[in-house]
Amino acid sequence: MSTAHDLTHGRRAASATRRGVRDHNMDAAALFQASTGVAVAAIVDGIGNDPDGAETMRLLAESAVRIGATKGALAGVLAAAALLEDPGTRRHIPDGVIVLALAVPGHPTHLAWVGDSHAYSWDGSHLHRRTDPHTMGAYLRGNGVADLAPLHDSWVRVTLSSATVTNVAVSSAPTDELLILVSDGLDNVPHDELEALVREHHDNPETLADAIIAAARETEDGYRDDATAIVLTTR
Repeated sequence: MSTAHDLTHGRRAASATRRGVRDHNMDAAALFQASTGVAVAAIVDGIGNDPDGAETMRLLAESAVRIGATKGALAGVLAAAALLEDPGTRRHIPDGVIVLALAVPGHPTHLAWVGDSHAYSWDGSHLHRRTDPHTMGAYLRGNGVADLAPLHDSWVRVTLSSATVTNVAVSSAPTDELLILVSDGLDNVPHDELEALVREHHDNPETLADAIIAAARETEDGYRDDATAIVLTTR
């Protein structure tokens, strides 16, 4: 079931997550609204599968949205990255990817990310992906080698442990468009199907978040990844 978040300026938000076939849900969603009216949402998708890693992903997501609310979207991502620089006395160093959105009423939504989680916006008619994943598949497509790209879509080139100010990607979504963040557990849902869900449920963030994660499916070999979605109205 989705979790609803009441925001000021008439905005609403909801998040939903579903564990995949492995023991621990390594996705973490967080949303924070500052006293200024800025709302920040983030999804962190952890690499690996263990209870300590899952706990760490939640810490990274919460840190990213709180720092991002006052210091900006890029700073939010880098704050999460900084928490991974020293694991303390633990032998295991967790890692993950992140997508973060910072919404200021009446202004374009700022986006920042590393890895292969995604941000979409809905203009009332069509769904647009506003992020380009840091995968080898995306790199090959961008360099004219589309025939090999599908073989390398799971190869993530930039993660939080390697994030710097020079390789965190930044972009924006138009003012007042509905915003959707998703983890890569939704990658096997075709764009047309995702767009149809948004068209049907765009006026109800809770229902839409639930519908999106319910659409996640198993691969041919029976694997289903964790799936997480955040829906944020920006007007």
